Amino acid sequence: MSIFCMVDDKHVPLYRVIWISNTPHFCGHEDCEREGQYEIRLDQGESVWASHTERDGMLKSIESWHAGTDDDVPPSWS
Repeated sequence: MSIFCMVDDKHVPLYRVIWISNTPHFCGHEDCEREGQYEIRLDQGESVWASHTERDGMLKSIESWHAGTDDDVPPSWS
């Protein structure tokens, strides 16, 4: 399993992710270039902007990384 996830054209280390937006960006400014994209906040105040598919991929990668698995099955808690 890789500790990186691809967002746009960037290989983002999973350990740098602080939070992932659940709703797309909307500010209403006419010149905004981020409308409809999802913010992925990184440490040190940085962010990357992802499509819906990239955001879902990041969530799945972090869940797998945290669980220590490389498959789609969550760990058994029993």
